[in-house]
Amino acid sequence: MATRKYDCPRRTSSAAATHEAILSNAHRLFLARGYAGVTIGEIAEAANVAVPTVYSSAGNKPSILTALLEPALTDPAIADTLAAVEASDNPRTVIELTAEGTRLTHERHWELVYGLFYRNPPGEPAVKAVLDRGADGYVQALTRVADRLVALDALRADVPRAEAVDILWFHLGPHAWMTLVGERAWPFDRAQTWTARSACQALLKDY
Repeated sequence: MATRKYDCPRRTSSAAATHEAILSNAHRLFLARGYAGVTIGEIAEAANVAVPTVYSSAGNKPSILTALLEPALTDPAIADTLAAVEASDNPRTVIELTAEGTRLTHERHWELVYGLFYRNPPGEPAVKAVLDRGADGYVQALTRVADRLVALDALRADVPRAEAVDILWFHLGPHAWMTLVGERAWPFDRAQTWTARSACQALLKDY
């Protein structure tokens, strides 16, 4: 006789709420004290759960930090931007869409990305691996933008495809946002307009 698996919606909901409480309190504590300055015990206390519950629900500190970063790496703005880029026949629009998409991704996750990972990056190898994956994905996305510009025959004669990727990274990569918005306190709107215009000037033959 087959055993019927029992799934209690209330228990599932409670587990999800516990997981969210752990992550949200860890997020708050990491920003307030830095990653190294927070213990699992303090996260447990803030979330009003036992230490073993933190480990069973969310894992160790690197796992918690990885979970907090994941939404930035999988933000729907990335896929939406690439779809719009590949549908556009206007080179300038391609770059402007890319500037808008990278701006949205950074702006939505700014507290965590700038406040924790840029200003005081954790030294955990597991966290670095996730950040490296994010950087690789970022370059791959910008490579698709460069390929679209190549397909449109839009690049300046002195800018080969590989260099176009580098120029896009310089103008629209993470450090541009960290420098202009984070260190120089530019509004996101101004930074988006400037980076898009600068990338157009550096890349497009008809700009």
